[in-house]
This record gives sequence, structure tokens and C-alpha cells, in this order.
Amino acid sequence: MLLFILFGVSVNAQTKKVKATDYIKLSQNFLYAAKTGDSTAAFIDTLKNSNPNILAEQLNNDHKKLAFWLNLYNGFTQVILKKDPDQYKTRGSFFSSKQIYIAGQELSLDLIEHGILRHSKVKWSEGYLGKLFPSGFEKKFRVAKLDYRIHFALNCGAKSCPPIAFYEPEQIDKQLNVAVKTYLKGEVTYSKAANTVEVPALMGWFRHDFGGRKGMLEILISNKIIPEGTKPTIHFKKYDWSLYLNNYKSENNG
Repeated sequence: MLLFILFGVSVNAQTKKVKATDYIKLSQNFLYAAKTGDSTAAFIDTLKNSNPNILAEQLNNDHKKLAFWLNLYNGFTQVILKKDPDQYKTRGSFFSSKQIYIAGQELSLDLIEHGILRHSKVKWSEGYLGKLFPSGFEKKFRVAKLDYRIHFALNCGAKSCPPIAFYEPEQIDKQLNVAVKTYLKGEVTYSKAANTVEVPALMGWFRHDFGGRKGMLEILISNKIIPEGTKPTIHFKKYDWSLYLNNYKSENNG
């Protein structure tokens, strides 16, 4: 019996039955191809022509949505900028331009981040404002609840961005917790003498996502970045927007 397997699609030569594409596995394979420099054309074509209803059936909870969209965001950022790094000279246009095709829809990196992964939030509102009229596609595929940990998993191509991991639904909580702790340990500067703490700029950009200053301190304490019981003054660091590609974690879970 002959069996062909491609991108999670199985075709049994004897029965001619076709198993639907595993889109989460495809997102991981796409990201891996982006990392290794292999061709991503077949993955991109499959995503473009995917059936939105089948895709929605597979992405039926937030763990699956997070894994799928994080992998795609990080993968497309690498693919697009490796092909045309000059796009990064006008970052606003790079993030807002619709150059990603999923299930027949034209998407931008901004829409994936703020529309889908941040549950239809306005980009420049520090996380306090939601979109008045999100698209039907956005409402169909967005997460049910915003998870602040995505900010430590999204890599937009800048030097200050967190490293890229290959996310999978079954391990997503553990993976995101590791991403948070690793990034904060490398980026936060705490001064006991001055009673100050310098945190990544992205925590200031999306401060409501983190629960405001009170929530930020709780996150820092729970991750053992600052001592329990302390209430230092928070300062936000500058973001290094230098283009820095191929920033992958050495291991998936740590």
C-alpha cells in the first residue's frame, strides 16, 4: 500500500481518501523552513488556498490559535525580510502592508498581532482601546482572551525582539512561561539602592495588556526578576530597532 504525506496531508493510494491538512503542523514546518532557508513557497501556497471553515475547525481553542498565529507571524517576518530587507527602512509600512495570504484573505503583520493575537486591539493605545469594527475574519480567528505573554514570543525582526521558538498547542503554556522569564532576565535592570527597575519598551507600549504598573510588578516578582515585597519605580528602556534576523532559540522549551 502506497502512502504519500505532505504538510500533514495523507493520501491513501488504495482508498483514495484524503486527510485534511494539519495547519498547526504546517505552521511549524513553515517556520522551520524559514529558519533553514529551505523553500517556503509550497507552505505559503497551501495557507493562501486553505479553506477558512476547516482552518477555523482546527483552531478551536486559544492554545491552538496562539501556536498557529505565533508561528506564522514569526515565519513570515523572517521570509519577507530575508527576501527584501529594505522593507525594514519604513517599518510602519512593513507592518501594516497586506502581503500575507491566509484562507483567501490578505493580512498584515499588524492584523495578526493586534487583530488576532491581541483580540482586536488598537495598535497605538497602550492596550486600552479595542477596535470598533473588527473584520469578520478577525472575529472568526482571534483569541478569546488576550494573553500578555505573546509580547515575549513575537519577533518583528528587531534586535530587541524576543528569540523565536516553535510553538505547539500541547506545550504552549510552558513555552510562553519560559519565553517570559528568559526575556525578562535578559532585559530587566533592577536597582535596589535607587529602588528603580528598567523594563523592556514593549511593556510600556502595551501597558494595559500587562495590567498596568501594578501588573508589571506582579509579573516581575512572580518570575523572580525583582524581590518579593518591593515596589520600585518603573522606567522603560529604549528599543533597539536594528534589523536582526535568524534569532532562534537553541531549544524549543528552554
